[in-house]
Amino acid sequence: MSYKTTDGLMRHLRDNGIGISGSLQKRQLMNTGYFHGYKGYRFFNSPNNRLPFSSYDEVYATVQFDAKLKALFYEKIMFIETAVKNYALECILGIDNSESIQAMYDKAVCGFHSAPAGASSKEKKKHQADKLTLQSKIQAYLSRAYKESNPKITHFYNNLGYSGVPIWALFEIMTLGDFAFLLSCLTFDARDSISKKLGMHNGAIDTNRELIYNYLYTLKDLRNAIAHNSVVFDTRFRKIDPSKAMRLNLQHEIKLPYVNFKTLTDYLILVCYYLKNMKVSKTEIKAFIREYERILSEYQASVSPAVSAIVIHPDTANRLTALKNYI
Repeated sequence: MSYKTTDGLMRHLRDNGIGISGSLQKRQLMNTGYFHGYKGYRFFNSPNNRLPFSSYDEVYATVQFDAKLKALFYEKIMFIETAVKNYALECILGIDNSESIQAMYDKAVCGFHSAPAGASSKEKKKHQADKLTLQSKIQAYLSRAYKESNPKITHFYNNLGYSGVPIWALFEIMTLGDFAFLLSCLTFDARDSISKKLGMHNGAIDTNRELIYNYLYTLKDLRNAIAHNSVVFDTRFRKIDPSKAMRLNLQHEIKLPYVNFKTLTDYLILVCYYLKNMKVSKTEIKAFIREYERILSEYQASVSPAVSAIVIHPDTANRLTALKNYI
């Protein structure tokens, strides 16, 4: 199989209507890569929706645009992950009166005999199956961490003064997705307590107290895309459709006509919703929004109107105004 040199790739781009020449653009192509850079960014959301680039400057601006967005979101998502784990930990310890993982299984995790009143036999079996899956996941986490000599875990197994790994140490090593699954396995009372702690207690909309884990699943997809340096600007990482409660809650709180997580602005809205509920200062949240606006404005100025019209949704400004009014 033949391959193309960087010069050959530049000729190929020119043959396909993308103006590229000179040592600077050659270096940019080498630094971002043809396959990761050009082929990864030449479309919006779907390969069938090609962006009408006419110059490599626009391609490179899009790669840089995406990188700036990832840098902007990463810090906030990590903050939210840590904070939510701490909020949940406090609520679970309040129910268990113990740091023991076994106490969490016994008192805070839903099973066959702790299913909600009125649950069918099928639903009870589903709760018990989820509980067993959770126990298996947790055991795998602890086993892997011990084999890898993770000091957060080995400390508790190797020290005679401890009888087991506490919940808080487990939370330290769990991924955001598996932590969200743990929350989904908790009893209604435990989820209700965490919902109140997080300021998500809208009982009329979130009747089953599912927001605490469904919103985390949504952020998890963005977090993983950032961590693996995947494309984020067009939300192609989006894996799940938001539930009715997820949509209505944000629409109600922020006074929005719709929420669908098909644009990165909706993820910004969700992040700001968390930050406000966690009592982060208005100054910090508004600075976060302003930086997002600056990155969008800078991108609009660096590409043609035909490209920016596809990348930046036409109601972005209105949605950001609603968000700032909410903050």
